[in-house]
Amino acid sequence: MIHRRHDTLAVRSALKRTPVVALLGPRQSGKTTLARQLVAADSHNYFDLEDPQSLARLSEPATALRPLKGLIVIDEIQRRPDIFPLVRVLADRRPLPARFLILGSASPELLKQSSESLAGRIETIPLEGFRLADLGASSQSRHWLRGGFPRSFTARNETDSTSWRRQFLQTFLERDMPQFGVTIPAVALRRFWNMVAHYHGQTWNAAELARALAINESTVRRYLDLMTGVLMVRQLPPWFENLGKRQVKAPKVYVRDSGLLHTLLGISTRHALEHHPKVGASWEGYAVEEVLKASRPDEAYYWATHTGAELDLLLFQQGRRIGVECKRMDAPTLTPSMRTALADLRLDELTVIYPGTRRYRLAKQIEVVPLAEFVGAGSPRGTDRE
Repeated sequence: MIHRRHDTLAVRSALKRTPVVALLGPRQSGKTTLARQLVAADSHNYFDLEDPQSLARLSEPATALRPLKGLIVIDEIQRRPDIFPLVRVLADRRPLPARFLILGSASPELLKQSSESLAGRIETIPLEGFRLADLGASSQSRHWLRGGFPRSFTARNETDSTSWRRQFLQTFLERDMPQFGVTIPAVALRRFWNMVAHYHGQTWNAAELARALAINESTVRRYLDLMTGVLMVRQLPPWFENLGKRQVKAPKVYVRDSGLLHTLLGISTRHALEHHPKVGASWEGYAVEEVLKASRPDEAYYWATHTGAELDLLLFQQGRRIGVECKRMDAPTLTPSMRTALADLRLDELTVIYPGTRRYRLAKQIEVVPLAEFVGAGSPRGTDRE
């Protein structure tokens, strides 16, 4: 079993400072496996709301939960929204005899319930699949191709991995989304998701997608917000300030998991990926996700001007401005766009992320760093073996 030390540490740290921690992510992302490392599945403190036995134990929630001490896990809590008010009451006890780890497939309903009922008492941690930092540098190529979903990454071969992802997409749209209360036909959402895959790494253009899908712009926007809310799509907001330049003010969109992106694009092998026209955008999105997982910034944006200057990530972290460029090339070089971003945005530093193995400096405040090294997986020196 692959130990997710970074996510486990994040959950343990959150539980020390907050009475309720919500671990949210899509199905099959590993939430249950991680939770069972903290509380055994056969423990009286573990409740799986897809298990009839656990549901029976919670027929009287107050009677079942109030006597328990230590860490209590409630899995798939969105199936019992009536439990949220009780968790709020139990989290306010002094002294505090128990803390709660609640797990759920990230739905708008779950987020709404938790924010309203547990305001000031809850910390939310997204779980989106394996991190490169936990897999090791030698897994970088495989991780990029297959994505972070555990069953996709650990499949015996590329055929099995691709098959799992295709089945996941179908199940997610046809079963999981309706359970969240989404009434949009699965076929319509699949067409939209395919379109987002083709716009991966580009600025959002609602009018263009609306024309392509023959729907209105407000519907397209609703679809985008929906897929963002369930952690399948990332909207990276633009940063703009008074620079005397025309700046782009639409978000960038990414399919968050690179493996799902490749399935949506019809890519199933490394050879196909290397020769696909979206290979550069795919690498950029993959690197952006890994950088955000590793750095956990206070705020994250991208920046672009209408004259062509751009920056893939502008991170605000502990009062510092950090720029990140993601380049899929053997040896990135200094560009005018980097100099412009460094000066106009008053960056403290600018890091160029690439898939190579050597770290080197381009200028006083600009350094090229291998992705694996940046995220803490070490320098990639090996290759995957099938």
